[in-house]
Amino acid sequence: MYRIREVDGNDDGIADTLADLHQSTFLDTAPVPQFDQGHWWLALHGTKPVGFAGIVASTHVVNAGYFCRVGVVGKHCGHRLQLRLMRAMEARARLNGWFSIVSDTTDNIPSANNFIRAGYCLFIPTQPWAWPNTLYWRKDMK
Repeated sequence: MYRIREVDGNDDGIADTLADLHQSTFLDTAPVPQFDQGHWWLALHGTKPVGFAGIVASTHVVNAGYFCRVGVVGKHCGHRLQLRLMRAMEARARLNGWFSIVSDTTDNIPSANNFIRAGYCLFIPTQPWAWPNTLYWRKDMK
């Protein structure tokens, strides 16, 4: 059984767990985010953390949240955890009063498919913030 819970990135133990999950899922392909900013979640299998996600205020789109990370440990992929983490972040975005959520994917077909499955649309930002081959995603909050 899997469950999702919001956690406090300011807590040193939680930040260490988030950093370990980041290393397990992203290896050295992305910088470690600042866990003391934004909102963070853990996906747990029993009591073992197997995934994580974070959302911060976007610095690129007005009144929007930015999915800064969503990662699931390999052997736990395929259980819709990324989608469940995305739904938790959407609920937080609504509570924060953000009008939309934006994110990006680069060379990650499973994540792109999850964005589509969750109702996100491709968009072209006025100022692209990632790599030339990055796909940008947006979903309006209602």
